[in-house]
Amino acid sequence: MMSGRVAGANSGVLARAGTRPLGSELVEVARRWADSQYRLVVLAAQFADSVEWVLESPTAAHWLAHTTDVEPCTAREWIRIGHKLRDLPQIAAAFETGTVSYSKVRTLTRLATTDNEPELLAIATDVPAAELGRALAVWFRDNNDPEHLEAHQHAQRGVKWRTEADGMVIFTLRLPPLLAGILIATITTIVMRSRPRHDTDQPWPSVSQQYADAISEILTNGTGPTITGIILHVRGDGATLNDGTPIADSIIERIAPQSFLRAMIHNAETNPVDVSNRRRHPTARQKRLVHERDHTCQDCGRRDLLQYDHNPANATTGHTITTQLQLRCAPCHHKRHQQ
Repeated sequence: MMSGRVAGANSGVLARAGTRPLGSELVEVARRWADSQYRLVVLAAQFADSVEWVLESPTAAHWLAHTTDVEPCTAREWIRIGHKLRDLPQIAAAFETGTVSYSKVRTLTRLATTDNEPELLAIATDVPAAELGRALAVWFRDNNDPEHLEAHQHAQRGVKWRTEADGMVIFTLRLPPLLAGILIATITTIVMRSRPRHDTDQPWPSVSQQYADAISEILTNGTGPTITGIILHVRGDGATLNDGTPIADSIIERIAPQSFLRAMIHNAETNPVDVSNRRRHPTARQKRLVHERDHTCQDCGRRDLLQYDHNPANATTGHTITTQLQLRCAPCHHKRHQQ
């Protein structure tokens, strides 16, 4: 079932279903699918606790995977969620009625306990599924001792990979936030300093392909002289990486003595303090201020490969000030100057 909040937001669209028959059918199928997902995880947990699979498979997940033609990891996840919901009645009820989706429940059941269930469920109902992981990460940081948080993240590190049908290999990495920030900054630096290589079948590689080429360069040649900078935002409500990923204050304290730190000053309204400069290229401080203000490409909303674009052009104004700088990803920046 679909949540009342989502259904209400789309009531105007559904009222005009005659003009959008495919959209109307999709909404109805999504409702039935959401209801089936709740029943699926509940039954999967009940089946795992039974003896029906014992004589045929090594585990209940293997039986489910074979019978429903899914991967064992998918079946294990159904069973895990079903078991967790038994101790989380509020989340289970919200899932059953469609107040929260399977995607949210899957994330919630990794952190929720009987004690924190109401608080986490309130967070889940207020943010979209795409933002729930980061919102819960902030909550987890703020409600745990820094040493316990570091120990937990260290224990949860891991790498997995699997081969796809075309022979390509997919990696899944779970890294502590600081290490992940270093990796992201390194491959982004390599992409930004390199010219895309033209392929015979694709003149302009996608951003994802350019990141893959950056990792290939690291594996082949190492990082070489690449110098990267990690921006850590320290505010009254905690520290985060540049993309908003929360990071424990204890990590800041540990790396501060060995780091060259620059402060970003915020005013009472939490806005970054403006600075001015007559140079053609923005200073490092100006870049931090503009990034803190804009966060994403001002044309397409992308969060990676961001550059600092003069608007109006520097050739017109003759100076570089933060109020006339905007974040744009490299493709949009290039397109804008072509126009």
